[in-house]
Amino acid sequence: MMSKATKWLAGAPVALALAISLAACGSGSTGATGDATDALAGSDQSSTDRYTTADVTPIADIDITKLGLNTEGKLEVGTLSDAPPNIFIDESGNFTGYDNELLRAIATKLGLEVEFVATDFSALLSQVQTQQFDVGSSSISTTDSRRENVGFTNGYDFGFMAVVAKTDGGVNGFADLNDSTRIGVVQGTVQDDYVTNTLNLEPVRFPDYATVYANVRNGQVDAWVAPSQQAEGQVKDGDDTKIAESIVNTQNFMAYAVKKENQPLIDALNSGLDAVVADGTWSKLTKEWYPDRETPTDWKPGSKAAPAPQS
Repeated sequence: MMSKATKWLAGAPVALALAISLAACGSGSTGATGDATDALAGSDQSSTDRYTTADVTPIADIDITKLGLNTEGKLEVGTLSDAPPNIFIDESGNFTGYDNELLRAIATKLGLEVEFVATDFSALLSQVQTQQFDVGSSSISTTDSRRENVGFTNGYDFGFMAVVAKTDGGVNGFADLNDSTRIGVVQGTVQDDYVTNTLNLEPVRFPDYATVYANVRNGQVDAWVAPSQQAEGQVKDGDDTKIAESIVNTQNFMAYAVKKENQPLIDALNSGLDAVVADGTWSKLTKEWYPDRETPTDWKPGSKAAPAPQS
């Protein structure tokens, strides 16, 4: 049985516009996160625990009139339109995907409506910082440098990264990336930062996942360093491409971004996240969108007090 993301991709057009000129959008830390963090250094649970809250406020004690929202009673959410299975627009024109459906479930626990608006990842965090959106939903890795500008909820997913390449090409994993490899990344992502500041290579930067993948398919770039979730959502039979290597890393979990000063909203979303973990919704959605994925044993969603996800 095809997953929801695979069904969407089977009927969706792939953007074929070339974006090689985007390499001029910035060098070094321009367009990247500037962490100089080795995103593949391995799990570090102490790093995760440093930010995960000990517990959460009971849902019944959350006052949704005090959350500092742009519109009372509604979460205005910036997200992407092209990154299945996490965040995308389906054939009916509805925002969906694992991240967004989980956020809908959290909002339901809080009695809030949700309105999604498409944006580019490179702009999303600044838009959250200036509260153009109440929340950013885009499989956002919670790096230390990002925390200087925006706040984050507790983690709802763990991180892992992949290399996508042509099936008959010479790239078979991270070890094959060097200064003669044309490496594609989405601008401003952790993958951009990893290639730029850890590998010390200059990637070709693209505005979105569909475009960078199209450039792997047509041979304009040799490899795409991608979030594994998006790699799994884009690569399909008949594309003459492969996920050459995928490595799990739980050091920086995935979380929803919120304006740093809006602690009441962060607290409320944390309460909703623990609630959907406790009632099995998190596990249900995870199995629905990632039927073959195993959760690392050294990570769990929500606060430290949240129960382990249902198996």
